[in-house]
Amino acid sequence: MRSYHTTINQAMRFILLAFILILNFPALAQQQQTVYCETGRFGGWPANHGIWSWGNEILVGFSAAWWEQRDVDRHQMNAQKGEEPRLARSLDGGRTWRIETPRGNMTPEFGGAAYRGLTEPMDFTRPGFVLSVRFANNHVGPSHLWFSYDKGQSWRGGFVFPDLGLPGIAARTDYVVLGPREALVFLTAAKASKREGRPFCARTKDGGMTWQVESMIGPEPPGFSIMPSSPRLSDREWLTAVRVTKEPENWIEQYRSTDGAATWKSEGRIADTGAHSGNAPHLIRLRDGRLCLTYGYRSAPYGIHAKISSDNGRTWGPVIRLRDDAAAWDIGYPRSAQRSDGKVVTVYYYNDGPHSERFIAATVWDPGKR
Repeated sequence: MRSYHTTINQAMRFILLAFILILNFPALAQQQQTVYCETGRFGGWPANHGIWSWGNEILVGFSAAWWEQRDVDRHQMNAQKGEEPRLARSLDGGRTWRIETPRGNMTPEFGGAAYRGLTEPMDFTRPGFVLSVRFANNHVGPSHLWFSYDKGQSWRGGFVFPDLGLPGIAARTDYVVLGPREALVFLTAAKASKREGRPFCARTKDGGMTWQVESMIGPEPPGFSIMPSSPRLSDREWLTAVRVTKEPENWIEQYRSTDGAATWKSEGRIADTGAHSGNAPHLIRLRDGRLCLTYGYRSAPYGIHAKISSDNGRTWGPVIRLRDDAAAWDIGYPRSAQRSDGKVVTVYYYNDGPHSERFIAATVWDPGKR
């Protein structure tokens, strides 16, 4: 028979081991939250809309499409009914969420204003400014923009985003403010064949009244290279991570610019994204200077992954599995924000059955320390 002290010692060793694991693998100490789940609806694609944060206040956009059972290799939705833009806001660092549908953020088919040209410049540095740049109809555009000066409570738009002489533009929200009237946006252009796509960035110096192509990012790919996510490291140095598909492989590729986004050099693959055309990356800079990459993984076990870099993206740490319990491949498109206590809130779409309604979920996790 085991002694009382032996049992206590084993219990203490178990507790100590669990504590060590949490310290060394911070993603184990995580919380999963449901952001949006509605019967008969398909919640999807936060990466197409954007995320913004102010300390513990977090705002993220997503699509509310209509659920329809289809073949397991397809999205479980009725594409003919469109996708209603929605917003989710948390005031407590991702613990609870409320769903918002401000009319100004809507597309015309869901009650928003008719698309039109921008008539006065945006002030990018005004407190509460947020910008959403989104494509309509298909993956080669057209694209439009909406903006807000009150943290997304009310919106102005949609305003036509010019095609800039390209075969088409499929915009997702990825921008960096450089001054009151100056900003860079990172977008996806259609290829010469008018199929998606290749990444590029555009600059405005007059508050969005006019835009110019700043640079193309990489050559035209045989498959597609889309959905850039682009932190600024310094005045001259930028990174962008893009979603690449060259069947049968799918991965995230990293590009670096050292001349203020004028030219870009590929630094190769930094993550694999599984099957089914892969998934969108989101690359953010943490407050301690490290980089955090989040993305969906579309091969079994299906889930949401992360990686950390401590040297400005020159090397990347091992995969951190934020979760891997999805029932099917149709997941991902994450957007992440760091809250006041240093934890990261990663928002994405997910599923719990091959044919079930898709929902928006969030993982709150600790990226550890430098």
